[in-house]
Amino acid sequence: MFGFKKKKTNNLEFVVPVSGTIVDLEQVNDPVFSQKLMGDGFAIEPTNGEIYAPVSGEVISLFPHAAGIKTDDGMEILVHFGIDTVKLNGEGFTSHINQGDSVNAGDLIISVDVDAVKDQVPAITTPVIFTNINGHTFAINNRDVEAKDNTAVTINE
Repeated sequence: MFGFKKKKTNNLEFVVPVSGTIVDLEQVNDPVFSQKLMGDGFAIEPTNGEIYAPVSGEVISLFPHAAGIKTDDGMEILVHFGIDTVKLNGEGFTSHINQGDSVNAGDLIISVDVDAVKDQVPAITTPVIFTNINGHTFAINNRDVEAKDNTAVTINE
């Protein structure tokens, strides 16, 4: 009526997928991640093996050690537990989802037996990659994080 418009803020709900300490992607000991060949993001030095969906959306890729989720607006996020964990052929990993499933931010998606995995791979550092950020930006607000925290990392359009 008076021409006033409430400023629209398009913050996408994002929760931290695993407890631990956030590190810059450039510090990851794997050039595919550190050189951002798959996309931008960050990594977490995990303190446990419970991995949660960082966003709501569809599971578009699933491996024992990693899951890719696509949001309704087209952003794609990959959570990849550990470095060179693909060589474990799923040993030590339990998936709680299937490819094609719809998940909500904070749903448990993968459990990892960290004790069984950690000595078989170079690191359990967990990259969180925006493979298609689709016009969004992200900001890291805290470095020491708990899984499902929705304030440590914010996604904005």
